[in-house]
Order: sequence, then structure tokens, then C-alpha cells
Amino acid sequence: MKELVKVIATSLVDHPEEVVVTEKETDQSIIVELKVAPEDMGKVIGKQGRIAKSIRTVVKAAAAKDDKKVVVEILQ
Repeated sequence: MKELVKVIATSLVDHPEEVVVTEKETDQSIIVELKVAPEDMGKVIGKQGRIAKSIRTVVKAAAAKDDKKVVVEILQ
């Protein structure tokens, strides 16, 4: 999941070198944290959160085969 989020995020931002993705795994879920440059935050979130919601949807669909819950958090 970490690589998937990183590929999506780096294609959206102006400063791909500042994209940092970390992954924490618990018993039933995976938490993916995405950090981008402050000026790229709007590009990752999108109008009314549409891009962020789309990223979460794609990641959840990819995680469905593992029967795990995935949470994508976008941090500044």
C-alpha cells in the first residue's frame, strides 16, 4: 500500500522529492501516512477533498484482497 500511495502522490505534486509515506500495521488495519510539502497540500486534497477521497478509494480497493482495513492519513 505504501508504494501505491507514493506513486499516486508523486504524480500529483510539484515537489515529488518531499513526498514521504510511512506505513503502520496493526492486527486488523494498516495506517498509511502521507506527508507532502505545504504548498502541495491543496493538490493532494483537491476541491472539497475529492482527490483525497479518490486516493483512499483506490487504496481500499487494492487492500480488499488482503481483508485488511486501510486508513490513509494526509499530514502536513
